[in-house]
Amino acid sequence: MIVVTGAAGFIGSCMIERLNKDNFNYIIAVDDFSNEAKNKNLEGKKIQERVHRDDFFAWLDKNYEEVEFIFHLGARTDTAEFDMELLNKLNLDYTKQMWEACCKYYIPLVYASSAATYGLGEFGYDDNEEVVEKLQPLNPYGVSKNEFDKWALKQEKKPFFWAGLKFFNVYGPNEYHKSRMASVIMHAFNQITKTDGMKLFRSHNPEFKDGEQTRDFVYVKDVVDVMMFLLHHRKDSGLYNLGTGNARTFLDLTRATFKALDVAENISFIDTPEDIRDKYQYFTEANMDKLRKIGYDKPFHTLEEGVTDYVQNYLKEGKYY
Repeated sequence: MIVVTGAAGFIGSCMIERLNKDNFNYIIAVDDFSNEAKNKNLEGKKIQERVHRDDFFAWLDKNYEEVEFIFHLGARTDTAEFDMELLNKLNLDYTKQMWEACCKYYIPLVYASSAATYGLGEFGYDDNEEVVEKLQPLNPYGVSKNEFDKWALKQEKKPFFWAGLKFFNVYGPNEYHKSRMASVIMHAFNQITKTDGMKLFRSHNPEFKDGEQTRDFVYVKDVVDVMMFLLHHRKDSGLYNLGTGNARTFLDLTRATFKALDVAENISFIDTPEDIRDKYQYFTEANMDKLRKIGYDKPFHTLEEGVTDYVQNYLKEGKYY
């Protein structure tokens, strides 16, 4: 029995599909299940039981002997959320309770951290646990994720295996419900199909030309492959980056989307909104050495490969993974 929290969400639903592909069908899906658009992500997947997130720990107290592994992917992921009380409840306190339950019942745990913890990258983008205390996230979401990482590293009691995954810019199928928080690829697809053009944020940093702001874009199929590796690996606990290790520009991403749609490039620029200019990351790139050193050797999709698969096999058809 494998538990996936945030089960109806983007990465959670993709993880369930990936588990099903390897014949893991005894899945406990945990979420609040109140968003019908999100629930479409679960259609056709093999799930043993759905458990509301508020009822999960009572459920676990009764069923822990059957639980083999927990993927804790549920969180409040809106980077524009400023309700710290809500973020502390869903991202910090709930994850602490999950950690303590996994310690109590000897259950291995993989949980979602975030590259948002790195802030402007003042200390680089290395998953070095010694710098976690120094990191300066740019928004309350990043703060909530980093606060848990800091808390976890200080605990004397730890699950016998645990991994906190610092997701970089994840994109791919099953994000139809995410609206404003969807990946730039999905926004580019929607703009291009409606207007035959794409507007990108202008650079307000003299070190970067317009459109040459860079991110480490990682395809969700690679993300779930890494989590499958950890499901079987179950050693070398710690924090791990999860990107490709190869930063690419928004121009690269947009051009790949135009090509996947077979539409002539038509890119223009608009000012970055003033309220986010001082919190805008111009560069992120995961150092992936730590994950590679524990034995993960599968190559990641290039940006062009991932965008082509996503656009042509999912977005154009309105399909789910």
